[in-house]
Amino acid sequence: MSSTLICYDGSPSSSRALEVAHRSLGRQPKVLLDVWTAPERVHADSFGFDQHDGGPSYERLCELMERQTQEILDGGSQQAAALGIEVQTRAERSHTSVWQTILEVADELDSDLILAGTRGTSAVEVGLLGSVSGGLVRHSHRPVLIVPGADRGSPAVAAGGALTDRAL
Repeated sequence: MSSTLICYDGSPSSSRALEVAHRSLGRQPKVLLDVWTAPERVHADSFGFDQHDGGPSYERLCELMERQTQEILDGGSQQAAALGIEVQTRAERSHTSVWQTILEVADELDSDLILAGTRGTSAVEVGLLGSVSGGLVRHSHRPVLIVPGADRGSPAVAAGGALTDRAL
């Protein structure tokens, strides 16, 4: 059985996407995914330094990113449990772009749907999607559901309507 891939980064819009999954997607298996990107490697030796002069090594920074990713997924798993959703969690390191990594995981899992929130955009940018959301929509051959954050002045939220009233 295929699954729904829920992109989760701990932001308010990804939390809202999880709520939409709870209200709209029934019992289909769900995978909560957080993609992390390694910090840019600084070539300190080109400046005459062996490491960042006492700062954390690149490997240590990657370890910290992995730990933070797991903490985010733990929070998402707790939120899912509170909503009554069973999820598997998965952390992935991106070696390209976040949206490409999400699509690769969706292909691997043969996901029926990719569900993601938007990162908050201003009222002036209402018609635009974030770079990850936009990449998913433009490049996925699978259905993608983008859920705007509750802070966007949505009529559905103001009127107490269903969260899915404003899903793209």
